[in-house]
Amino acid sequence: MGRTRTKKKAVTKATDPPVHHDSPQNVPPVAALLEKAQSLIVQCDYELAQRFVRRILEQDPSNAEAKEMLGVSLLEVGDIDAAREAFLSLLPPNPDAPNPPPPSAHLYLAQLNDGDPRSALQHFQAAIDILTVQLKGKERATDETSKNDEAELKSNIASFEPDADKSCENLIAQALQVDPSNPEALQTLASVRMSQQRPDDAKDCLEKAWTAWKDLELDDPRLPPIPTRLALVRLFLELSLYSPALLVLHGVMSTDDQEVEAWYLEGWCFFIMSEQAQENGGTLDELTWQELAKDSRDCLDTCKVLHTNQEHPDTPLLEHVAELLGKLDALGIAASPLDEGDDEGDDGWEDEESGDSDGDVEMA
Repeated sequence: MGRTRTKKKAVTKATDPPVHHDSPQNVPPVAALLEKAQSLIVQCDYELAQRFVRRILEQDPSNAEAKEMLGVSLLEVGDIDAAREAFLSLLPPNPDAPNPPPPSAHLYLAQLNDGDPRSALQHFQAAIDILTVQLKGKERATDETSKNDEAELKSNIASFEPDADKSCENLIAQALQVDPSNPEALQTLASVRMSQQRPDDAKDCLEKAWTAWKDLELDDPRLPPIPTRLALVRLFLELSLYSPALLVLHGVMSTDDQEVEAWYLEGWCFFIMSEQAQENGGTLDELTWQELAKDSRDCLDTCKVLHTNQEHPDTPLLEHVAELLGKLDALGIAASPLDEGDDEGDDGWEDEESGDSDGDVEMA
């Protein structure tokens, strides 16, 4: 595996456009506002998306789609309590809750209840019941089923009850019966296999999950959302699969180069590779440990800047970044000059992979 990136300066977030207050007779239709809010969420501009969603709710306070978008955007910016309230507003006994409620509300709440396994499982089951009714006569599950699959792991693995593995596998099996090739369901199954100390089986699941979408274009709607791809990177790193981890991160950063967690995971990946290089005589994949450590430093420095600029809520992530930077300081790995490579006019990536290069990565 060659080096996949060059030094890149952190970019601050663009300033939101000014708000134009519409007169009562010129209020945009709800459908147009929903479409705009959805496009902003796809672009990861969650704060601006919230502004459009709140305009919708001013016109239509019970609009279920807007409430869900509000919950998603709040979740993405780290406002967990507000996101939970938004999703709860879609469920009984809220008088404005739709009937039946959207299964996605249960799925998001299951993720937010990962500290309470029984409550999370109740939300999972409620979502499955609703989806089962909705999907009768259909051959494939919707994207909401895949969200269910990913969320199930977080609850069940977090619980240490004797029947946790069984409950988790039963739920995943139900999802895979509807959509046997669903990448997120397979990704969840991989996590279960890892918790069962079955790394080879976990690798098989991840290979199947990644294969389902790795050759898709970045604007393909079938591409999993960024949080799902970052979760896949974490699983790759746990299994020491560095090449696929870096390739997935390349795609994420091509979509959103201000994604804090992506920069963190790339820095963490290079750091682990540097440690392995030192243990293996000083090199790994034809790169010296110093080169890998330098790449790690560049990524972590960028992550730190973006974290500060965005006032990112993930404090433990920043603490780990500081810890890793301290270790790199002790090794004598200094930060790169800020102007290094900044005038090249590209996106900071070398064109190492092209065509079907993703398919050449071995997951071994």
